[in-house]
Amino acid sequence: MKSIADLGNLAGTRVLVRCDLNVPLDDSGAITDDGRIRASVPTLTRLREAGARVVVMAHLGRPKGTVNPKYSLAPAAARLGELLGAEVRLAEDVVGESARQVVAGLGDGDVAMLENVRYEPGEESKDEAERTALARRYAEFGDVFVSDGFGVVHRKQASVFDVARLLPNAAGGLVEAEVEVLRRLTTEPARPYAVVLGGAKVSDKLAVIENLLTTADTLLVGGGMVFTFLAAQGHPVGKSLLEEDQVETVRGYLAEAERTGKQIVLPTDIVVAPEFKADSPATVVAADAIPDEQLGLDIGPDSAAAFAAAISSSRTVFWNGPMGVAEWDAFAGGTRAVARALTQVDGLSVVGGGDSAAAVRALGFGDDEFGHISTGGGASLEYLEGKQLPGLDVLEG
Repeated sequence: MKSIADLGNLAGTRVLVRCDLNVPLDDSGAITDDGRIRASVPTLTRLREAGARVVVMAHLGRPKGTVNPKYSLAPAAARLGELLGAEVRLAEDVVGESARQVVAGLGDGDVAMLENVRYEPGEESKDEAERTALARRYAEFGDVFVSDGFGVVHRKQASVFDVARLLPNAAGGLVEAEVEVLRRLTTEPARPYAVVLGGAKVSDKLAVIENLLTTADTLLVGGGMVFTFLAAQGHPVGKSLLEEDQVETVRGYLAEAERTGKQIVLPTDIVVAPEFKADSPATVVAADAIPDEQLGLDIGPDSAAAFAAAISSSRTVFWNGPMGVAEWDAFAGGTRAVARALTQVDGLSVVGGGDSAAAVRALGFGDDEFGHISTGGGASLEYLEGKQLPGLDVLEG
């Protein structure tokens, strides 16, 4: 991949930058975690200081090709402006008259932002011609393209893939940093190498589990997905989340781990409650004896301690997915223990984006306490699966 330095003198050049500003908002429209916006600042600052005229493309949520004020990038533009210490003028549309006027009004070092690219039906179209037509309209706003939205590089979308084929391109600093960390996870990682997987569904992580069984030494499993593992061992899971159609697959993973000498570590105790509510009374039960009328909402304290010990004694750790319903304090203990253990790793500790990144910040941990916090959970997982990522492949040329 080419870097920004390979693009030469950018003074007076219009630089079209794909960022990932898809941040969570509360019911009032306020940003609850600005991590992705903060992660975009170094590249944008570098371009501004080079005298470039910066045009930011980004998305928010899933408006599915229609204009929906709920998904406006206005909060992201305002926060980005605060972080840059400069106005970020938001166009009222994506490729219409407002966008043309805003881009035309840029001076050297200025930053503008197009509205949510997913307002355009061509952005996520499966039809290459439709995506390319939209990408040509994007390309009218830039002389060069910089890909800095790591959270979307696994998508073949107009603002990620197709526009890169139309303009001289380079990877931004964020994408370069993310790829470097993932290479360290997949190419001769320092050992012991532990992977912690949580989140709701095992089906979301089947391919990554299969691949990691060949590269990691230890796989620690928590979150909602653990109940499919417990069921595969023949244990009752009560009213807990269970993907019955994946039980046989998981049973195969357990057998493969035993055959190859890998460790799949499951909880020995579970925090359960009768209802999926923040104030539902929590109790701790053995993982192999979950009552019929209860559902598991976190790994238990003994398991949290065991997971933490395995993590802190490893040299490389990748974590994706909370251990329980981390936004509710009664069920956040496992996630908190895992996060704290990652801060104590003597080596590389990586928080794999998405819910994990939001959880560690909500629990009061600082970004600088970890080796790396990824901005792209899905992209990170697909990279670890060994998949080709279109938004990276297009930059290789």
